[in-house]
Amino acid sequence: MDTAAIEEMFQGLGPVTIKRMFGGKGIYHLGRIIAIELRDEMLLKADEKSAPEFADAGASQWAYEGKKGNPVKMPYWSIPENAYDDPDEMAKWVRLAYEAALRAE
Repeated sequence: MDTAAIEEMFQGLGPVTIKRMFGGKGIYHLGRIIAIELRDEMLLKADEKSAPEFADAGASQWAYEGKKGNPVKMPYWSIPENAYDDPDEMAKWVRLAYEAALRAE
């Protein structure tokens, strides 16, 4: 995903900073990481408070295979499909990601 597309995705939240990381990109708002892009998939930060909303909307949690073959769940979730066609819906999800970043302090 190019910089312009990422900035458009997060426009409902405000300006973002994009940094390369983990072979992908980290997306920051006001100095806090709120999303990562890996393999052309955008994943939003969530926590125990917001994760149920992501799950209820059909999003999936990012996990990778740990050293012993067990999945390691990370605090990032896919974006619900309906948000891609609705800027107001996308704004809701990126705000939830920023709120989770604030709570992580």
